Amino acid sequence: MKASLDLYRVFVSVARLHSITLAAEELYISQPAVSHSVARLEEALGCRLFARTPRGVRLTSEGETMYPYAAAALEQLALGEKKLTEQLGLESGEICVGASDMTLQFFLLPYLERFHTLYPKIKISVTNGPTPETLRFLGEGTIDFGVVSQPVTDGGDCILTPVGEIRDIFIASRRFSALEGKPLPLAELEHLPVICLEKNTSTRRYVDAFFAGCGARLTPEFELATSDLIVQFAERSLGVGCVVEAFARRAIAEGTVFRIPTEPDIPPRQICVARSRRPASKAAAALLELILE
Repeated sequence: MKASLDLYRVFVSVARLHSITLAAEELYISQPAVSHSVARLEEALGCRLFARTPRGVRLTSEGETMYPYAAAALEQLALGEKKLTEQLGLESGEICVGASDMTLQFFLLPYLERFHTLYPKIKISVTNGPTPETLRFLGEGTIDFGVVSQPVTDGGDCILTPVGEIRDIFIASRRFSALEGKPLPLAELEHLPVICLEKNTSTRRYVDAFFAGCGARLTPEFELATSDLIVQFAERSLGVGCVVEAFARRAIAEGTVFRIPTEPDIPPRQICVARSRRPASKAAAALLELILE
């Protein structure tokens, strides 16, 4: 750009008002300062932009060519400043969060509801996927932050902050009532039709690692995409389900399934907020503050 933005601002004001005097009043500068700015811009561009008339000034042919571009540029800058002010004031903006079915339903959803009540003009989108996929999205910068469950085997350079605790349990219908009320050794689960999540989930990795550490092995008969489906399969007596306790709470309360205690029980694990070390947007930072407060 051959001249400063201030010179173009003076040029646009003079062209719109057809007057150096009125432009000086609008810009709160002196008439000589306006004339000097116009002369500097004409010198930089190598042409005359205005011609004097008895009633003020008018644009030359070169000035007519330049004016719509200069005016549009200043208008876009003003619009950008307005949008930025709205974002900084949380009056507009967009947040993209990554979460699994479990972390969304049993942890994140109440925070999203509260945030939307506080800042209804901010758009929130949720990318639903297992922990490894959420961490990949975070690394690629396609989400602002993620809510994931342990274990996190490849978190890259992200910051993990524990925000809650979950527990994996086994459930079954009354068809398996012989298993109720007494701890079941892990080795005996090898001989039962077990229903688990797919292997690409953090839950499955955690359970498999726990069994391996205890010298046992989980060999599921069904591998499903969602925890809700595991509960439904267990209710229909298709096997013994391994599921995060929160998903089975209602079915247990209604008596369609019961919890099978194991020996030993699977230890609880953490729900974590995973965030990048890159600066967060104003809107994302506000939601994070709400979650982490």
